[in-house]
Amino acid sequence: MEINYSFYNHILRTLPGFRTSSGDMCSKESVNMKITDLAISLVGLIATLAYDNLSYNKDTSQSHTYPGPGYGAENAVDGNPATCMRTHAIGPNSPDKTVWWKVDLGGVYNIYSVNILFKNYDGFESRQRCRFAGFSLFIANTGERESSSLCYKDGPELPPLNFSTTCTLSGRYVIFYNERLDGYSYPAGYEVATNVFTELCEVTVRECDDGAYGYGCVNNCSGYCLNDTPCDKETGHCDIGCAPGYINAFCSQKCNSGTFGNGCTGRCSGNCLNNDVCHHIDGACTGGCMNGYIGKLCSKACIKGYYGRNCLSNCFPNCKICNPTDGTCTCMAGWTGLNCSIACHNYYGEDCLYPCSPLCVNQTCDRFNGTCLTACKNESFGDKCIYIAKYLPSKSKDTEEGALTVGLSISLGFNVILIFAASFLLWRHYRKVHPWTLQLCWKSPIYEISEHIGGQEQTYQELNLKENQRQNATNT
Repeated sequence: MEINYSFYNHILRTLPGFRTSSGDMCSKESVNMKITDLAISLVGLIATLAYDNLSYNKDTSQSHTYPGPGYGAENAVDGNPATCMRTHAIGPNSPDKTVWWKVDLGGVYNIYSVNILFKNYDGFESRQRCRFAGFSLFIANTGERESSSLCYKDGPELPPLNFSTTCTLSGRYVIFYNERLDGYSYPAGYEVATNVFTELCEVTVRECDDGAYGYGCVNNCSGYCLNDTPCDKETGHCDIGCAPGYINAFCSQKCNSGTFGNGCTGRCSGNCLNNDVCHHIDGACTGGCMNGYIGKLCSKACIKGYYGRNCLSNCFPNCKICNPTDGTCTCMAGWTGLNCSIACHNYYGEDCLYPCSPLCVNQTCDRFNGTCLTACKNESFGDKCIYIAKYLPSKSKDTEEGALTVGLSISLGFNVILIFAASFLLWRHYRKVHPWTLQLCWKSPIYEISEHIGGQEQTYQELNLKENQRQNATNT
């Protein structure tokens, strides 16, 4: 197919980094080369669009800055390709022989690619490419190039002004470095005779896209992290937990059989149709419930009066208790049979379990409570004709003796109380009629006292002590 080189030349003229040094119409060979470069750049651009920009508005620094406003290191990460950083010139006529620029990503990342948009001037593309030739890219954790890992080394071909490279390394800092050392031999095309300026208009550092992780971003996340959050781009782990129905660090394993939900802590009801396992996410019985159960989880038994599949069948009217699974009944009093439709005959109670008394006339009784319907026979009596008079238990001898003993004890105690009361009354009466007499006698060689109580006169007799004493002395 014939290529319209004039058309492609017009297109290429409008793209930064794809102009000839002279600005004239590109030759056939030149256009072929440009188209190849364009295709590569477009593929790189499309590929990097799927990745997060880690460098945007992050902290930056550079070895030295060109005098004047608007050349700071931050211009390379502001998202505006029209603003560029610029350093002092390096080369044979400059005291500066090396240049560096770096960006701090703010944390360690699994880097996937680096894209650099170099400064271009209309008609001076070749010169600009020669200025940037030989540069290197490093990935570091400390910000020091000496302890970093080489991501890319340019050469011997001249770099495009819109440069991209895959760089599958982990690190926090991305460092651009170039040099023009005295006495060092550089490949053909490098601008070494004069000083060169470094001008970076935009540096885009990208990590794995959401859903990918690991070295080279070749591993896919499970897709089951909680709240659809992306997995860790380095480890692939779901750091905030798993979506309902999944477990392990990657959230790649479904809940074990019989469990479901957040952290697989839910327990299936066990009532799914055909003993199927419930759904690992929400515990639902997707195939329906076994007989006797309803609800999404099949955890609710049929309400009273219903049974069967989806609880759509009515229990029989004479059922006291209806099995929700198959409808089998425990019958109400007075009924029996599989569906409790047969009335009791000569029996009564629930499921007709109790026979009527044989002492009921014709052994017929009320089928609900067993009461004889007509009368009792053979001297029996009671509602159910179960008592017979001649067989009633009589009082035993022990009972009679016990009663006699109790009676005598009560009578004796009562008599004792009466005797005591009568004695007390008699004593009080006697005291009133015959008051007490108190006599006190006290013999003494000097006095003799006699006292009568009760209003009688008291007589005192004084002995003649001196006379007695004289008599005693004379006698002596």
